[in-house]
Amino acid sequence: MQDGYLLFENVSYTYEAMSVPLLENLSVSFPKRWTGIAGANGAGKTTILKLATGLLKPLSGQVRMHGEALYCAQRTDEVPSSLERLLCETDRAACELKGRLAIGKDWVGRWGSLSHGERKRAQIGVMLWLQPDILALDEPTNHIDAEARSLLIAALREFDGIGLLVSHDRELLDSLCDQCLFLNPPRAVMRPGSYSQGKFQAAREEAAARRKREIASQNFVRLSAEAHRRAAKARVADRKRSKASLDRGDRDGRARIDLARITGKDGKAGRLAGQMRARLDMAHRQEQSILVQETYELGIWVSSEFSRRAALFRVHSGILPLGNGRELRYPDLLMSPRDRIGLTGANGSGKTSLVRFLVSRIDFSPERLTYLPQEIDAQSSRALLDEARRLPPEVLGKLMTVVSRLGSRPARLLESREPSPGEVRKLLLGLGIARQPHLIVMDEPTNHLDLPSIECLEEALEGCPCGLFLVSHDLRLLSRLTRSRWHIAPAAAGSDGSLLLSLQ
Repeated sequence: MQDGYLLFENVSYTYEAMSVPLLENLSVSFPKRWTGIAGANGAGKTTILKLATGLLKPLSGQVRMHGEALYCAQRTDEVPSSLERLLCETDRAACELKGRLAIGKDWVGRWGSLSHGERKRAQIGVMLWLQPDILALDEPTNHIDAEARSLLIAALREFDGIGLLVSHDRELLDSLCDQCLFLNPPRAVMRPGSYSQGKFQAAREEAAARRKREIASQNFVRLSAEAHRRAAKARVADRKRSKASLDRGDRDGRARIDLARITGKDGKAGRLAGQMRARLDMAHRQEQSILVQETYELGIWVSSEFSRRAALFRVHSGILPLGNGRELRYPDLLMSPRDRIGLTGANGSGKTSLVRFLVSRIDFSPERLTYLPQEIDAQSSRALLDEARRLPPEVLGKLMTVVSRLGSRPARLLESREPSPGEVRKLLLGLGIARQPHLIVMDEPTNHLDLPSIECLEEALEGCPCGLFLVSHDLRLLSRLTRSRWHIAPAAAGSDGSLLLSLQ
């Protein structure tokens, strides 16, 4: 690793068909260690990472960099190109990294059967092993269980190059970052310190700007009233100095008007009115120059209801093959219409396989089931957005209302070529809400969502009356939203890869 540098100089960027820029005249430098990139879904966080690593070119301005730059994507669809090389490497650094992140020797050959958490560990392991000068990580803790997360954070702390970190994990940003770039298109502001420190400073600045804007608005209203009064006085003065209403024989009246014109008193009210109009125009410009962040109403609702069935699903005990010689043993499984179940287990323990199996056994109308899978590939994401664009205007309007109330801008989403993973989840959630579901199944529901969206989702799910089945490593979320817990763990010490589902 050599000494690298990374500078953005007046960088602007927008995607084709977007009506407003995503970034505009951004100038910022990225020092060694980690810089957090924060913002809502679709605000341009991934775009920043791709510009920083040369995968995108700015429309204007320039990105100046020196050294090798690598980008680690959110998606885990593809096998990392250097994973096989890492697995074959036997030097101390490679072996320590593989051991620390528990990367299996056979992972290249069975990539399709790996959990997304295992894939994410492999992705990041390869990036750290390559030791780039500039490393851009996009949501590194998505899908990661608690144990793997601790190992990952320890590994990232040892990286001594220039690191750019996009994450909705507040604890991760606070523990790693020395500064954070906050995005609110087309504006971007770099603030020193951790994410929480930067967020606090942003809130203080926003409150001060709103107060300043409020004072300027009050001043504008006051001056408007005064300008109106002076304009009325000027109109009265105009009428008084006009000879049109005087009789031809009224010599005294005509003389008074002529005297006022000679002394200049006749135009005083008009001049004062003109001066006030200038002051009013200046006050208006001052009010408009004070930038405040536009706020949008947040919070969604889930229009659901209880099923009248005795059970949402019922499955007799059995064995579920997981591939690679592993299997999951499960007891009789029953979910009632009012149940709220949380499923936990380590990465690779078969949680997603079990969810897919259970969803396939549900025999009521698909319209009554809202299912959010753990990941949606890029092609399916584009198809989903195209499907949304073709909806009737009334239906599309309701869907975009949900998207807006989850913190994303509908116009920017509809103009995008490919929605971000977080925006895809919002689209799926919006479509699911319209179905008035009897059962909501979510596999890692908070993955890819920004922080305000997560809070909105938690509040909506807490109040919905239908059945709820959640898979998550977020124990705080499960404690709030579920009443019973299913857990997958090894069947016994030294077992042959068998796993057991227990009902707690």
